[in-house]
Amino acid sequence: MSTAELATSYAALILADDGVEITADKIQTLIKAAKIEDVEPIWASLFAKALEGKDVKDLLSNVGSGGAAAAPAAAGAAAAGGAAEEAKAEEKVEEKEESDEDMGFGLFD
Repeated sequence: MSTAELATSYAALILADDGVEITADKIQTLIKAAKIEDVEPIWASLFAKALEGKDVKDLLSNVGSGGAAAAPAAAGAAAAGGAAEEAKAEEKVEEKEESDEDMGFGLFD
């Protein structure tokens, strides 16, 4: 990762930790306050757009939980009660569909 990317991501994390909305202007202000040079404004815009409307703290706390798709599935399962078993069954079905054996060919055939 370049210095510009690191500076921008740290600035976004600081804003998220303080509970402040993450915008390109605020990211750029933090970078300038840290006296980090050579950070183009495009980085702040990219990070602000990527994190717009997202809870960064929630994203960080769910890093090891299997991805972004697992969080909504888990939330829906908790609300529906028995839907958790259905979600697990769907995941198993998806895993089987991705197998090379089902396609009739393999890497060494």
